[in-house]
Amino acid sequence: MRNLLIFITKYNAFFLFLIFEIASLIVYLKYNSFQKASVINSTNQVTGNLYARADEVKGYLTLREVNDQLARENAALRNQLKSSQYIDTVAHKKVVDTIYKQQYEYIAAKVINNSINKRNNYLTIDRGSREGIEKGMGVIASNGVVGKIAFVGEHLSIVQSLLHKDSRVSGMLAYNKEIGYIQWGDDMNPRKALLVDVSNNAQPKIGEPVVTSDLSLFPAGIPLGKVSKLKAKGTGFFLNLEVALAVDFSKLEYVDVVINKFAKEQAGLEAQEKKADE
Repeated sequence: MRNLLIFITKYNAFFLFLIFEIASLIVYLKYNSFQKASVINSTNQVTGNLYARADEVKGYLTLREVNDQLARENAALRNQLKSSQYIDTVAHKKVVDTIYKQQYEYIAAKVINNSINKRNNYLTIDRGSREGIEKGMGVIASNGVVGKIAFVGEHLSIVQSLLHKDSRVSGMLAYNKEIGYIQWGDDMNPRKALLVDVSNNAQPKIGEPVVTSDLSLFPAGIPLGKVSKLKAKGTGFFLNLEVALAVDFSKLEYVDVVINKFAKEQAGLEAQEKKADE
């Protein structure tokens, strides 16, 4: 307390000046409406700017939560698409009962690691066996095919990217339905791939969409890319088409894992068929 009194006594002139200055400002603003309005307006502008900056910071901090919510909603919407369903038709005498049943389901996941500059590229996603992920399931993004599940842990999974020398996806030209398969080119361009072994009767056009076929582990019609160049192969019975990929793998953040409810049944039947032929 003694030190405080000494400090105030030493700087008493400054404190008196400060008190008189504040008092004069209060009197000045109280009895002059124009100046009062100007000060209030300026104060509101400053306060408004502070609130705007605070809202921007809050929005940035909650951006991940918003993105996660949008990813979950996107997966839920995919589950409702007719392309995720099959038609179960039961006919008895003249009564036909057609019901749409779910064939595909989707699990939203976040990409937490990704590579695009290797010969064999992989992604890591934050979903695993605990969420129902299994090896061999397809993975897509909002704009096209990403790859398939290669390894599964309890909480995380590794995705074999479409940018991998062993990746093969059955694709078709959107206009005439000619089928081939997509593989990554030897030039290792992360934005290009090849649609291989397409019949030379296809007459494809530059810019024609390429989508998944019914022979792939994905629902038919998922974008793979667009034809960017035509290439003849061998004797000319087939065409190899250069495809500009629909997915920009360098910007992947969220994906959906595709659960095909018939996958195990199909794999089992095909294994029996292969065994019978041997």
